[in-house]
Amino acid sequence: MKILVTGGCGFIGSNFLEYMIKKYPDYQFVCLDSLTYAGNTYNISEFKDNPNFTFIKGDITDKNLVEEIFSKYHFNIVVNFAAESHVDNSISNPSLFLKTNIIGTQVLMDACLKYKVERFHQISTDEVYGDLPLDAPDLQFYEDSMLKPSNPYSVSKASADLLVLAYVRTYNLNATISRCSNNYGPHQYIEKLIPMTISRSLSQQKVIVHGDGSSIRDWIYVIDHVKAIDLIIHKGKKGQIYNVGGHIQKTNLEVVHQVLDYLNISKDNILNVEDRKGQDRRYDMNTSKIEAELGWRLSFNFDEELKNTIEWYKNNPEFLKKKKSG
Repeated sequence: MKILVTGGCGFIGSNFLEYMIKKYPDYQFVCLDSLTYAGNTYNISEFKDNPNFTFIKGDITDKNLVEEIFSKYHFNIVVNFAAESHVDNSISNPSLFLKTNIIGTQVLMDACLKYKVERFHQISTDEVYGDLPLDAPDLQFYEDSMLKPSNPYSVSKASADLLVLAYVRTYNLNATISRCSNNYGPHQYIEKLIPMTISRSLSQQKVIVHGDGSSIRDWIYVIDHVKAIDLIIHKGKKGQIYNVGGHIQKTNLEVVHQVLDYLNISKDNILNVEDRKGQDRRYDMNTSKIEAELGWRLSFNFDEELKNTIEWYKNNPEFLKKKKSG
């Protein structure tokens, strides 16, 4: 089995590769990553010399390179993690997100069709659904919920999802989509809430909170997400979407407080800044489909894994140095 993992030097992609390389030693894995600011070869350092792993630097929008790689390796499965993903950056530079997240996905799917790849899997996000009101805690996102993206990033991901479904119908591509809630864990870039809070706290800087911190996110440990992807690429049904979530509803402020409490840092270290434009208020994923059809279950406890994540950043100062320096 040969699997192409795009964006494998990023946070979720590198955790996926580490998990899969250990679980499937007979598989061959190729990582294609353009090494933007959020991707780093430090993330693959633990397995980069494994005999069943190959790294290639390149952009998924580079049609000639993509076809060259597909022609050489004849992949069975392609998993597309590659994406621009930071909402603030999408607000200041939408065109980059449209190019990478939509055109890049199209280039990969065209190569899948040309080289008869058995399964293409698109990594998406809960943000394609827009948001839920804070005063209606029983509402959740289902796979058939209306798409109502709020910012250029989520629009680009929703557009890519629709393109994948069109390729399933028009070209009979065997493709699946997973939409996941907020991930946390080791190797996450420091622009995201949890690693940003840890990094700034460890360097004695103010911790930034948008608005009053009342926005609610659904948190999942990255390996629970990885296990879901593993199930989908092996057992998921063609043309299906699967929601993945951690069922941990916390306000951004609650998460920041939990990190500060563990590090024994005063809440006075918080700096409230202007809320993000078009800020989503709440996310909550219904995961009954993937549980019923594929047998997926959550394995990790938020409180315990948040502590482990904090300790990982404390014990990997080299990662923080590389990220801060670019």
